[in-house]
Amino acid sequence: MSDAPDTTALPTPAQFDALIRARRSIQPIQFEPGRVVPDDIVEQMLENANWAPTHKRTEPWRFVVFRGAGLRKLAEFQSGLYRQQAGEFVDEKKAQKLAQNPLLASHVIAIGMKRHHVLPEIEEIEAVACAVQNLHLTAVAHGVGGYWGSGGITYLEEAKPFFGLGPEDKLLGFFYLGYVAQQPGRNLRKPIEDKVTWVTE
Repeated sequence: MSDAPDTTALPTPAQFDALIRARRSIQPIQFEPGRVVPDDIVEQMLENANWAPTHKRTEPWRFVVFRGAGLRKLAEFQSGLYRQQAGEFVDEKKAQKLAQNPLLASHVIAIGMKRHHVLPEIEEIEAVACAVQNLHLTAVAHGVGGYWGSGGITYLEEAKPFFGLGPEDKLLGFFYLGYVAQQPGRNLRKPIEDKVTWVTE
């Protein structure tokens, strides 16, 4: 029996192009309040993330999924850690946003990178980014909005243990999920010709 993929089940090139170009960053404030994404869709997103390219098969991506009461736990942790780190320079607007944004989402997925010293760190970060793109495109295919945010506590060393990450690992942000209350407008790109050089001889 052949291990080759069943190409009859693959999308057409036009369908794939449409999926790629339909991807948008949907902020939590744009989600439908109270509408929950089924866990089986989230599990499919994570399964597809697991098929990202990975040099030497280190598979460095690590995910922690928050839903239900877990969203409040995340909100309290990140707003509290921010206040602790900021001290007298705390920005109340930022603190409130950290406390409220997780509660606007159906799920929040913390994105981590497990460090393997057989590779340069940048290659591990690139692999995680590919995994997140797989995750985001799967969300789009299921009609789910997504947003990869890397602000707040993302790059604080003190945040890592909460997400099961060690000192040499990295927290790379949070992926917010929810159904879109209002479809976003057009997403524009400058011409690809401005960004490509062809060498033919």
